[in-house]
Amino acid sequence: MQDLVNAVAEMMEDEAMSLTKKYVAQGVPAVQIIDAYKEALSIIGKRFEQCTYFVPELILAGEMMKAASEVIKPLMADGKSNVETQRIGKLLLGTVEGDIHDIGKDMVHMLMDINGFEVKDLGVDVPLQRFGDAYKEFQPAIIGMSGLLTLAYESMKRVVDMLKVKVIIGGGQMDEQACKYIGADAFVTDAVAGINICKGWVS
Repeated sequence: MQDLVNAVAEMMEDEAMSLTKKYVAQGVPAVQIIDAYKEALSIIGKRFEQCTYFVPELILAGEMMKAASEVIKPLMADGKSNVETQRIGKLLLGTVEGDIHDIGKDMVHMLMDINGFEVKDLGVDVPLQRFGDAYKEFQPAIIGMSGLLTLAYESMKRVVDMLKVKVIIGGGQMDEQACKYIGADAFVTDAVAGINICKGWVS
């Protein structure tokens, strides 16, 4: 399925969708199609790190993945895929109270999902109690909190103080000093960087 991998990695949106539909029609297992997208997104992530791809490419990659998921869903509903059983861990995700930025968070959601995590996304401006309630219900291995504004620090710190679980924080203002103040286990400033950290935590 290298043609599908290439189409996604080269941002050929129409070609990628056409190939996805073709493979679904041919009865290719959903897990194989998703693996092709996973390989392509790995390439895209490396190009982002090398500064040959930028935020618009990551956004488009996420849109392609969402569109493909809608096409693949019938296979999963019919029990022809074991994708769900391959999940490596749970990630609870949200932009903290007082902040409504979601581009970085949405990228994290997409990349973590394609890398095997079951992701519960609480959205933006998420209050402390909602993180707490979702944690009890979802029982994640990791909590990921996003915040672009410095005022997000206090909201993040309250979540860390309340919930004793691995926490990764992200946002353009995050640095080692902020991470130490908040009490998080790790910080990242782009969506790609956190994947290996989280995979290491659940391995």
